[in-house]
Amino acid sequence: MTAAGGFRKWVGPEVRVPGGGNFRTVIYYGPWQCSPNIMNYCRDKCAGEGYALQGCIWLADVKMDFTGDIVRAGSRFGMAHCCCNYAPLSIGATQNARDRWNNSRAGFRERWAERFGEWPKEANGDPYQGHHIRDLKHGGNPTDWDNIIPFPKDLHGDLLTPYNQCYANEPPWTSAGGSYPYGE
Repeated sequence: MTAAGGFRKWVGPEVRVPGGGNFRTVIYYGPWQCSPNIMNYCRDKCAGEGYALQGCIWLADVKMDFTGDIVRAGSRFGMAHCCCNYAPLSIGATQNARDRWNNSRAGFRERWAERFGEWPKEANGDPYQGHHIRDLKHGGNPTDWDNIIPFPKDLHGDLLTPYNQCYANEPPWTSAGGSYPYGE
C-alpha cells in the first residue's frame, strides 16, 4: 500500500564533508507495507520490549549518498513504525510530550540542518512538519533524533488513518509487502 498518488521524494542539498567529499540526503515518503526484513525487525523489537506486534508501517526510506575524489558510496535506511501493543498515554501526558516538542522544534531543525543540510520546506516556504515515528500518544520520545523525521504537511496529515489501522491490528499493516516499494 502506498500513499495516495504513489510516493514523494525530497532531495536535500549537497553538504560538504570535512576531509573532502560531499553527501546528499534523499528521502522517499510512503507509507508502505513493511518489507519482510522490516516486519521481522519490528516483531523482534516488540518482543524484546515485552510487547506483541500489531502491525508495521514503512514511513520513509532515507538515502545518504557520498561522493568523494576516490570513492562513491551510499546507504539506505528504512524508517518504520512498529505498532507494538503499547498502552496509550493519558491526554495530559500526551500534551506534555507535544509541548516538549513544540518548545524544542526550532532548535531541533537547526541541528538537523547542520548534519543533513537545510530542513525540507513546502513549496510555499513553510518547513516540513516533524513526524514522530513512535507517536507521542503511545510513548514516543518527543525530542529523540531517532524518533523524528521531516514529513510534508499533506502526507503527515494522512498518517493518522494508517496509524489507527496499525494499532487496531488491521490490514494491510499486518502483513509484509515488497522489499522495494518504489522505483528510482
